[in-house]
Amino acid sequence: MGNMIDSNGDCRLRDLDLLAALGNLAVQAGRRIEAVRTAGAPAHLKADGSPVTEADRASEAIVLAGLADLCPGIPAASEEAVAAGIVPPAKDRLFLVDPLDGTKEFLAGNGEYAVNIALVVGGRPVLGVVHAPVGGDTWLGLVGAGAWRAAPARDGLAPRSAWQPIHCRPRPAVPTVALSRTHLDPETERAVAALGPTTCLRLGSALKFAVIAEGRADLYLRLGMVREWDIAAGHALLIAAGGTVTAPDGSPLLYGKAEEGFAVNGFRASGAPASD
Repeated sequence: MGNMIDSNGDCRLRDLDLLAALGNLAVQAGRRIEAVRTAGAPAHLKADGSPVTEADRASEAIVLAGLADLCPGIPAASEEAVAAGIVPPAKDRLFLVDPLDGTKEFLAGNGEYAVNIALVVGGRPVLGVVHAPVGGDTWLGLVGAGAWRAAPARDGLAPRSAWQPIHCRPRPAVPTVALSRTHLDPETERAVAALGPTTCLRLGSALKFAVIAEGRADLYLRLGMVREWDIAAGHALLIAAGGTVTAPDGSPLLYGKAEEGFAVNGFRASGAPASD
């Protein structure tokens, strides 16, 4: 496997070392989210009507500062910063960050929220970290190298030797479809119904990608609009675990489209195909 980051000074670390460092950064942000939750995190509405809390902002500050230290040559597009008008310059390499994916789940107290960090190269996600602040598990994927689930440790992420390899499972006759707990739209419901017999799993945030990557679900459909930072980390994780993520029509999903507001008009995420 070649290096994702060349030697032009964009980043201090490469490949699995970078993946581990970003995992630790997500764990640090997740612990800050939980500290804010314990102290109380009143919500405010952004211009688009979606909620934002001090936990979103505190997590984003940690992640962006960490990325600037680790990879000073790679810009980052992060949800709250972009909402405030801070849009990074166009470059071949870009971090996409959702510092608190699932703010509604955070406010509901159901634990189904995550910290998402993705590295995009040439419009395609090549590295993804999805961290669950509640429970502390972290899912890490590096395209071409593999995918893992890592438990928390006292000082952050568990050491690499303790990471558990994960893989998508072959699709069973009755697949399990992961669906959004709070953003399920009628078009997606119709598409799921058209699949025939299925088992549905309702879950918040990018954790839906994680359950497919580790073989507990098979499909994740979303035909409504999302933002790139919602799905880029899960996209990289799922590809690394043997799955696929495409546009609803099967065409490739490309990222870094600042001119389109980092919008994604639906996607289809799948685990491994059915075995013969």
